[in-house]
Amino acid sequence: MSVVSQNTTVLLIGASRGLGYAIAAEYIDRGSRVVATVRGPARTALHDLRQTAGGRLEIEHVDINAPEQVHALRDRLGARRFDLLFVNAGVANRPEETTADVTTEEFTRLMITNALSPMRVIETLAELVEPDGTIAIMSSGQGSIANNERGGFEIYRASKSALNQLMRSYAARHRDDPRTLLLMAPGWVKTDLGGPNARLTVNESIPNLVTTIDAQRGRTGLRFLDYLGQTVAW
Repeated sequence: MSVVSQNTTVLLIGASRGLGYAIAAEYIDRGSRVVATVRGPARTALHDLRQTAGGRLEIEHVDINAPEQVHALRDRLGARRFDLLFVNAGVANRPEETTADVTTEEFTRLMITNALSPMRVIETLAELVEPDGTIAIMSSGQGSIANNERGGFEIYRASKSALNQLMRSYAARHRDDPRTLLLMAPGWVKTDLGGPNARLTVNESIPNLVTTIDAQRGRTGLRFLDYLGQTVAW
């Protein structure tokens, strides 16, 4: 087992594959109890992980783009409380698409899935997080406006920037909330979303990302951090 996590109970939204699955596996390895969600009824790698998790992994089903499913999940979890709520959600479009040629439907799909729906999850499930716990959400370094000097990935960048802005508004509305709020940038990682040319492997990103999240516990307010704990420019 790795170092034991401070976040002993974790609610992880979006963990069927890629970075979400890796986060679930890392927290299981660190001794935590994890409730992780998948979207559809199909068997996933998460189901295989459950067989070796010693009873510390539960799988729930939710489509974050269906608000009634998010509310139903909250009702099923009832009076349970978690040290960490982590919302991992993200879809991409063709990186060469710009506002000149992206369809309205594709633009809307990215904005809803990458920005609006993750924030709705937080609005609905935040009450399940302990008063000294952490609410974290997967952002991206590409959501940084200050660091965008090369362009590309226009619509994806815009959706993550929108997510960051909405999270800042949430933090402003809850400025007296003692919980830790985090926007996390995992780096460019070799996944289905990141592609084969990405700079980092999952094993180079996620253990560091989890260590960064755990190290922030107890620090109130909102931070935008990369997987190594460095501040990302807004």
